[in-house]
Amino acid sequence: MSERKAWLALENGVVMEGRACGAAGEAGGDLVFNTAMTGYHEILTDPSYAGQAVIMTYPLMGNYGVAEEDAESARGWAEAFILREMSTIPSNRRATSSLPEWLAKQGIVAIEGVDTRRLTRIVREEGSLRVVVSTKESDHAALVAKAKAMPATDGRDLTVGVTCKEPYSWSEAYERSYPNWIESAAHKKQIRVVAYDFGAKRNILKSLVHCGFDVTVVPAGTSADEVLGMDPEAIFLSNGPGDPAAVKPAIAAIDKLVGRKPMFGICLGHQILSIVFGAKTHKMPFGHHGANHPVRDMLTGKVEITSQNHSYAVDPSSMPADIETTHVNLNDMTVEGMRHKKAPVFSVQYHPESAPGPLDSAHLFHRFRDMVASKVAVAAR
Repeated sequence: MSERKAWLALENGVVMEGRACGAAGEAGGDLVFNTAMTGYHEILTDPSYAGQAVIMTYPLMGNYGVAEEDAESARGWAEAFILREMSTIPSNRRATSSLPEWLAKQGIVAIEGVDTRRLTRIVREEGSLRVVVSTKESDHAALVAKAKAMPATDGRDLTVGVTCKEPYSWSEAYERSYPNWIESAAHKKQIRVVAYDFGAKRNILKSLVHCGFDVTVVPAGTSADEVLGMDPEAIFLSNGPGDPAAVKPAIAAIDKLVGRKPMFGICLGHQILSIVFGAKTHKMPFGHHGANHPVRDMLTGKVEITSQNHSYAVDPSSMPADIETTHVNLNDMTVEGMRHKKAPVFSVQYHPESAPGPLDSAHLFHRFRDMVASKVAVAAR
């Protein structure tokens, strides 16, 4: 167990002392809590966590180490990592390193030995406060001042820091039938899709390939004309971090593309589509972050357990008449999905590829393929 000290401070004045279990240094941002019991590696490598420090509510992390093949991107994105207890001995034949080793290599400042239950209650009651985690500063007043100086995600287009630099093709699929109860469509005639990278996770791209798409990934700032020049049959909008209203280049591009091609949006992509259609978004008190959120599909009546990571949501009172709510969160009744009544467009707030998490909603990628295939068939007549 690490003997290096570390400190955590919130902008409301709360300071805690613990043990360093990652990189040395100082970092912070918006404080959020994640309720998943496993999947810490996927969480840390999810670009949607840029700008946020993550508390894990489950008390033990690191027990199965880190397997690089499970990474959702090329690097870690969480600003800081906060946990109750770190396991330094990974019990997993697939592990390539321990979690503390990986955190240090990635430059992610982490702290263990703090009261994560208390921190979670503070976030629940006071909202997503700004936080700083430090291995070098112990003065309480200085730490609180640094927490207050940390930039919040409000009004920031964080996609510019996580998106790809140039377009590229993605062809990697799952090595096995995954999810095993959904038939792969990769052997069928492929449908050309342009995927906007707002912070796309690898398993989302794999899911598109699994369902029969020929995927070209483009940067977040790609114009509508550039996308149409690639002659896609469909357009996909990925997950991503930060305030959706601040992603103005993408909003302008999608506004020109809606109705031209079938579209499917996830998470930030869902919020951007909603804004394009005239709805408004707002920052939630503490967001949805975890692998166990119940969502009702209003089209089928089924309840699915979903993986989620978002701090902003669509205001249902602002949704125009042409938009239909298709999914609702059963914890707080927030909007979790929508579709346009006329254009071939739908979106969900959660992550149907569920990495980490259950596979209840993976069928949505096939729903996207079926919608696009029907439009392509009609156009070919």
